[in-house]
Amino acid sequence: MSNNGNGWETYSKLVLQQLETMSNGIDALRTELQDMKSQLTELKAKEDRVQDLKAWKEKMDDVASPPQLREAVKDIEELKEFKTKAVTMFMVVQSVMGFAVAWALDVF
Repeated sequence: MSNNGNGWETYSKLVLQQLETMSNGIDALRTELQDMKSQLTELKAKEDRVQDLKAWKEKMDDVASPPQLREAVKDIEELKEFKTKAVTMFMVVQSVMGFAVAWALDVF
C-alpha cells in the first residue's frame, strides 16, 4: 500500500508541476497578447494619421498641384523683386524731378 500511495504522491506532484508550467505559459501568452494589443493600437493611430495626411494631400492637389505651387512661389519672388526695383526707380525719378523743379525755380 505504501508503494501505491507513494506513486500517487509522485504523480500528483508531477501534475501540479505541469499545471504550474502551463499557468506560467498562459501568463506569458497574456503578457505577449497585451503587448500585441498595444502595438496594434499604436499602428492604428499611425494609420489614422496617414489617412489624414492622404486626405489633406488630395485636398491640396485639388487646389494646386506641387508644380503649380512651385511656380506660384517663383512668381511671388519675381513680384517681390519687381516691387523693389519699381520703388527704387520711383524714388530716383522723384529725386530727379525735384532737382529739375528746384533748378527751374532757381533755388540753387
